[in-house]
Amino acid sequence: MRYALICLDKPNALQTRVENRAAHLAHIQASGVVEQAGPFIDAAGQMCGSLVILNVASKAEADSWAAADPYAKAGLFQSVMIQEWKKVIG
Repeated sequence: MRYALICLDKPNALQTRVENRAAHLAHIQASGVVEQAGPFIDAAGQMCGSLVILNVASKAEADSWAAADPYAKAGLFQSVMIQEWKKVIG
């Protein structure tokens, strides 16, 4: 099953994102379950959130992956939505 993580950063949290980016990318690489990922960009061209597509067996696995994300551990996100997602194109 695929799950989309739609994460929005807290206001003025770009430094937190930058400081934890390497650990976040390492988490993505090490987990082996991320099919696609990338930041949302605000009007000023700065990163302001994340979209991550996971391919896992259950919602519980998606929840665990999200909780272990260094961005989440650093308190970067204002909100996190985890929604089952069906790939149709691409």
